Amino acid sequence: MIVLMTAACGAAIDSARLDVAGTPVVAEVVDTPEERAQGLMNRDSLGADKGMLFVYPESAVREFWMKDTRIPLAIAFLDESGVVVRVAEMAPFDETRTSSLYPARYALEMNTGWFARHAIAKGAVVTGLPSNVDKE
Repeated sequence: MIVLMTAACGAAIDSARLDVAGTPVVAEVVDTPEERAQGLMNRDSLGADKGMLFVYPESAVREFWMKDTRIPLAIAFLDESGVVVRVAEMAPFDETRTSSLYPARYALEMNTGWFARHAIAKGAVVTGLPSNVDKE
């Protein structure tokens, strides 16, 4: 289910209520090239059980980095069906690329350690994912 949230600047942000292997999460949905390029850069915090969901029009091996990102993050790469194919931790401002290793259509960023604290690993299932996405 997609809902609209209003950011501090007044712009509408699409959000999704996800079920991450039994744990509810509210994630901002970024599905355009511009939104995905911005991601969580230049933010100071991310709420508990809040995240950012990157949605792509098709599955491919994905790479993320933390340039201009202040928040320590964990990332789960998900395939077309919402199955986690990889979980990794990422450090603030690190320009080393973190790869999905396997084709992924989605990437979910959460606060560092979130996936470990909830025992979310490769093979876990995420439901509530949006299927529509702007074409590039």
